[in-house]
Amino acid sequence: MIGFLLRSRQLCWAGAVLVAAETALPTAHAGQPFRTDDPEPVETQHWEINLFSLGTFNRVEHSGALAGIDANYGLAPDLQIHSTFFLGYNANAGEPTAIGMGDLELGIKYRFLSPAEDDWWPQVAIYPLLEVPTGNAQLGLGTGHMQLFLPIWLQKDFGPWTVYGGGGYFLNPVAENRNYWFSGIVVERKINDQLTLGVELFHQTSSQRDMPSMTGYNIGGSYSPFEHLRFLLAVGNGLQNVATTNRFSYYAGLQVTF
Repeated sequence: MIGFLLRSRQLCWAGAVLVAAETALPTAHAGQPFRTDDPEPVETQHWEINLFSLGTFNRVEHSGALAGIDANYGLAPDLQIHSTFFLGYNANAGEPTAIGMGDLELGIKYRFLSPAEDDWWPQVAIYPLLEVPTGNAQLGLGTGHMQLFLPIWLQKDFGPWTVYGGGGYFLNPVAENRNYWFSGIVVERKINDQLTLGVELFHQTSSQRDMPSMTGYNIGGSYSPFEHLRFLLAVGNGLQNVATTNRFSYYAGLQVTF
């Protein structure tokens, strides 16, 4: 569950638009704080660092990241490299809370379709993500095996409105697990130069034999008091199999760009 949360909030997750100085900051792009990602890479030779906390609560388990770092770097035009590491927690009913390092996430985003402002087609990118089993699987802090997510993301802007989404297939080996699909869509609106708000709808098929599919939503956005800094927040819950998948979830983050 923690890996899914982090994966989708690059991983990720939407936020919104950071108003950037024309020469000092990367181009504005979405992503955090929602589970669904976007196709916009960080500008070449620029960094985007997200400091975050997140969690999901269901009937028998609370799990997430007490603190984490999501780092993205624009390696070349339309090409971004990504890594996420975090201090996770897992609390099952009647058992002590486990705290420790979670799985490491590595990724490469490549935007292969980047239309001009007046073109009708959307931006499109691929963003493969590899989950490296660095967390303790016996304590519920990791998967204990490699996982690979193969998504494609699209985005279209309409004045102050932005719509992005897509999804992909998750290779999830080991006997009790299942390969599964994730898909989502986000609609955002830029309220002013500092504030952007959005809503997300997402769906994931079953990832384990004893785990049902899940559908949910999040409401959130970003606030940028300074040109290099923005605050990120999203909250939501499930719409399907709520008790066992997602009674409540949150993401809170601080994004720095340079």
